[in-house]
Amino acid sequence: MGDDGTQSRGPVGNGGADGAGGADRLAAAQAEFRPETTYLDSATAGLPPARALRALAQAQERWAAGRVDARGYDVPVEAARAGYAGLVGVRPADVAVGSQVSAFVGVVAASLPDGCEVVVAEGDFTSVLFPFHAQAGRGVRVREVPLEELPQAAADGAELVACSAVQSADGRVADLDALAAGADASGCRVLLDTTQATGWLPVEAARFAYTVGGGYKWLLAPRGTCFATVHPDEVERLVPQAAGWYAGADRWSSIYGGPLRLAESARRFDVSPAWHSWVGQAASLELLTEVGTATLHAHALGLADRARAGLGLPPGNSAILSLDVPPEALEELAGAGVVGSVRAGRLRVSFHVHNTAADVDRLLGCLEPHARAGRVSTRKLSPR
Repeated sequence: MGDDGTQSRGPVGNGGADGAGGADRLAAAQAEFRPETTYLDSATAGLPPARALRALAQAQERWAAGRVDARGYDVPVEAARAGYAGLVGVRPADVAVGSQVSAFVGVVAASLPDGCEVVVAEGDFTSVLFPFHAQAGRGVRVREVPLEELPQAAADGAELVACSAVQSADGRVADLDALAAGADASGCRVLLDTTQATGWLPVEAARFAYTVGGGYKWLLAPRGTCFATVHPDEVERLVPQAAGWYAGADRWSSIYGGPLRLAESARRFDVSPAWHSWVGQAASLELLTEVGTATLHAHALGLADRARAGLGLPPGNSAILSLDVPPEALEELAGAGVVGSVRAGRLRVSFHVHNTAADVDRLLGCLEPHARAGRVSTRKLSPR
């Protein structure tokens, strides 16, 4: 695929047709999952669909047989690049591939001018925060504010606002419309971590200077895939610190010797891919694209709100629930084979493409008695 993004381009801003037929596509996708538990933990690690497992098995068989073709791995990488571009509404040429969120955030952090201030959300995931703190030696300052105050910080003209679109600890969703509007009004740049968002929450990456997103959660990949989007106006602003052969303008003819000859697009920030992870990622993104972002969003929120209603809570806007529950409730969930996680001292459950109403009902079967006794709550998370 060339840097113009014309080959294998995904459906921009949609990730597949929604509307009529969404229920059928969802049912077909769900048939590819076979969890042996009631798995409510996509916020920690997504489950692989059958097609991803098949693709991985085939790749491993070729590897074991000595039939590895290094160039052949470019096919799933570019398919994944195009699929992700379609989900977040940009061109494939605007997408860089790598393995870790913090590495891409680090590129942005290291490219900031000396002495500038970065505004971040209190208690955000440290892969978003630490790369900026690491620049303190040259005067970069990090100021934490409540999540709700980030749009105003952007409107006030901060050099950079960096935050997660969806907070990992408790599932709170940033006001992305207000954040984009504030940035547009002042010229502030925004770095958005979409790791807990893309795959269930529609995200328009083109509205922000930079986005980053890990693939092993809601994008259902093996660990080792990550995407970044860089607005075309921002490509020259960033220094490609990890420039390697895979970021070359023609990667297979720029693997030896100087001079520097990088791709002109966001692909100049590519990091050499962990091959088999991308085999699985391409297949999983194909499934998510087939279901479509609107269907994925409605499904995840519908299940989350079913759980909220069963616990006597109002509807919300997140596929992640963070609940204060007594220790014995955690033990009952484990005994019933209901898998969630504990983050910030609270039970975190999340709902994705593979989940059904029956999964929610099994969760409620364990939690409802505690809720009736007033022992389940959603108190606001303290960032400290």
